Amino acid sequence: MEEFQGIKIWWSSNKNTPKRPSFSFYPKTEDKVYKLTFNRKHRDLVTGTYLKHVVDEGNAISQQHRQRKLYANGSKKSYTGSSTASWSHIVFKHPASFDTLAIDPARKREIMDDLLAFSKSEEYYARIGKAWKRGYLLYGPPGTGKTTMIAAIANFLSYDIYDLELTAVKDNSDLRKLLIEISSKAVVVIEDIDCSLEITGQRKKKKKAKKKTTKKGESEEENSKVTLSGLLNIIDGIWSASGGERVIIFTTNHVEKLDEALIRKGRMDKHIELSYCDFEGFKVLAKNYLSIETHPLFEVVRGLLEKTKVSPADVAESLMQKAVEEDADICLNRLIRDLESKSAKEGEQSKEA
Repeated sequence: MEEFQGIKIWWSSNKNTPKRPSFSFYPKTEDKVYKLTFNRKHRDLVTGTYLKHVVDEGNAISQQHRQRKLYANGSKKSYTGSSTASWSHIVFKHPASFDTLAIDPARKREIMDDLLAFSKSEEYYARIGKAWKRGYLLYGPPGTGKTTMIAAIANFLSYDIYDLELTAVKDNSDLRKLLIEISSKAVVVIEDIDCSLEITGQRKKKKKAKKKTTKKGESEEENSKVTLSGLLNIIDGIWSASGGERVIIFTTNHVEKLDEALIRKGRMDKHIELSYCDFEGFKVLAKNYLSIETHPLFEVVRGLLEKTKVSPADVAESLMQKAVEEDADICLNRLIRDLESKSAKEGEQSKEA
């Protein structure tokens, strides 16, 4: 028995064996039948709201426990010998989570709240007449956690990841075909968007096609013919509504190189800067790598981080235990030496400049 909106509902299950002729070659099977009992006066509530609630809860549980996948695009040859764009996949098992991300807790909470609100907004998006998707631009220096953030987002939402390599896409038509094949509940990723194609801030500049020589001495075009307009169509054109519940993520180390049309609000709805490691990020890494939340050397590290530009990846490397006998003191002292060395180099470079 359970209660739903103040009414009592009983579930029971029985096995039903369908009748088959005695001469049937099919094995006997049993169907499980569920019986739902409730007061007649609540019929409309049960058959409408309650059953929809049961289906939604079942789908959510199934989604949470299903085996998720990491897709990559490539091409395969058809029976005619022509190549066509396609997806291949492996099981996605990246362990990243928001708990392990080395960023400020307040920003972390803000991103998680935004993702959660998006995942529950199907009716809202339908009401305002927009495709159910959300764009994220992750930007910042190398090693600041952009790829880890993508994995954490996928794990938080229990979505598959589609890693779209634009240079492997022949033209806009193939790009559209790949888009149609992307399922709902998906994170679509284009990493290093500024390096992917000649479409970032240079719309009027036409780059000459690179040539490569075949064994027969013939030359053929090597570059992709995907255009900026083709890419914009995958983000928020008519074809972007071909599937729902998608998060589209661009990453870049050089946000200033990107065409404004590509990253404006409405396409990339949320811009997230992932910068150098600060003290809050360091504390997350210390907890992850050393299982400590406080230490007498923390204040020394804080002072060095305030005047040194170092990525979370570099801090993590210094904190990682290189041998079984290494403890927190050894790892923190190694980090301090690395930070002092980096600070000294930065000081020399500033003097030369």
